[in-house]
Amino acid sequence: MSKPGHSMALAPGVRAIRFSRDWVTRPVFGVLLMAAVIFAIFTDRPWLELVVAVAALLAAREWHRMVGRGRFIVELVATTAIIWLALGAFLLWPRSAGPVAILGAGTLAVFAIAAIRRNHPLWNAGGVLYLGIPSLSLIALRDFSAHGAWVLIALFLVVWATDTGALVCGNLIGGPKIAPALSPNKTWAGTIGGIVAAAAVLAAFIAIFGGDAVVAASYGAGLGVVAHAGDLFESWVKRHFDLKDSGSMIPGHGGVLDRIDSTLAAVFALAVAVLGFGFDPLFGAFS
Repeated sequence: MSKPGHSMALAPGVRAIRFSRDWVTRPVFGVLLMAAVIFAIFTDRPWLELVVAVAALLAAREWHRMVGRGRFIVELVATTAIIWLALGAFLLWPRSAGPVAILGAGTLAVFAIAAIRRNHPLWNAGGVLYLGIPSLSLIALRDFSAHGAWVLIALFLVVWATDTGALVCGNLIGGPKIAPALSPNKTWAGTIGGIVAAAAVLAAFIAIFGGDAVVAASYGAGLGVVAHAGDLFESWVKRHFDLKDSGSMIPGHGGVLDRIDSTLAAVFALAVAVLGFGFDPLFGAFS
């Protein structure tokens, strides 16, 4: 029986839907970012490298500001220079160990700089690897995997579907939290919804181009789990430093790190599978 004054009670776990400005800004800026990424993927060098370089700069700014508690300019300049140098080395010598060596040496350099400044050296140095390895992985997947541009499109479809499915299901269904200490807004409903959305979107994409949709759905679900893990990791870092968002640069999305945290984890995992173990993420499509 409903309580007095309520004509109808909401079903258990269902939240009242309230209009938010994010309903407009989030999809608008999401579509703009999506268009920029797709353009960069399908154009000749160095457009994708430039997009990655700019994203690395903006993400590094948020990372070092977050972990340095306001003291971040020196570490930011060093990290950005190292990642840009590694990307440049990849353009010149794509099959050499030079880019990875630059990231390794740069990590030690940032550690030393932050240690001298007594400014969380492990956290600051970790930013070089956290942003640098996925940056190189993205370019390597485009250049070294079969139908590399489409591999990246499939990757981004999974990440975008995971984020969107989690947002929609989490807001409409609500329910128990998956990790309240890390992220008070993330629910099991949103997590499962994101994984299901990733599986469905990738299965449809692969089926359209003649691949195995059933296997693709399993892969999409697995990569969706990895994307969620990347999101939770960044949430844990923010909670560790008592921050709600990494920034506010992208209306409706928060900071750059808030937008790409899932991608950072997913692109690294995919690069290991494809470049390290010969995994086919297109399952016969485009062949």
